[in-house]
Amino acid sequence: MSLLRLEDVSKIFGGLIAVNDLSFTVEQGSIVGLIGPNGAGKTTVFNCITGNYTPETGDIFFDDQSITGLRPHRIVSLGIARTFQSIRLFGRLPVLENALAGRHCRMKAGLIACMLHTAAQRREENEAVARCMEELRFVGLAEHYAEPAGGLSYGNQRLLEIARALASDPRLLILDEPAGGMNEQETVALVETIQSIRNRGITVLLIEHDMRLVMKICEKLVVLEHGSMIVQGKPEDVQRNPDVIEAYLGADDMKW
Repeated sequence: MSLLRLEDVSKIFGGLIAVNDLSFTVEQGSIVGLIGPNGAGKTTVFNCITGNYTPETGDIFFDDQSITGLRPHRIVSLGIARTFQSIRLFGRLPVLENALAGRHCRMKAGLIACMLHTAAQRREENEAVARCMEELRFVGLAEHYAEPAGGLSYGNQRLLEIARALASDPRLLILDEPAGGMNEQETVALVETIQSIRNRGITVLLIEHDMRLVMKICEKLVVLEHGSMIVQGKPEDVQRNPDVIEAYLGADDMKW
């Protein structure tokens, strides 16, 4: 069963076709990798899915519901969360408060209830704190909950972004280069984290340039070049595809 489906999606910036008639599916409970050289249109695809961009043509379906043109906050509320290629945290705020920012979409108390600090609002806030602490424990950051987010190591800041996204209760988690800037030890831990996320029943779609990571955790790869799909399929099949080798893996020292 496909949880996410793109049908003939195109995105154009001026005269540049960033995404060209792209169609692919992400199956429920799977880990799918979107790969390709720099400038292939990968992040543009993510921005179309999450509502940052509206495609010129085509449609995007989440759980058989069209989400094309919806605002980002609406898409998050439907169950799609993401991280970004460049870290976007509130560096001076504590780790816990950064995670709570991801929980905001699930909180119901309005302005008046917050101003009056009603019993219902306090209960909801306590539940949100407990929920976010669960996610911080999940990524190994619970003991840092009171520290400023900007003081964390680069790898831990990446993990905090994942915890913040998970706090929104997603059914689909979109990760944009989650291993970017991580050392080998941090990358190994990240692989375990992503596999554990899938084991929780959360579907994962990711962009990643570390091909060894991609080959290790992805059940399906979608390969882009110049906004168009070259091929999609199982990693071992994609690895042997001559078009992929020519477009993306031509360097002799490319390691899978």
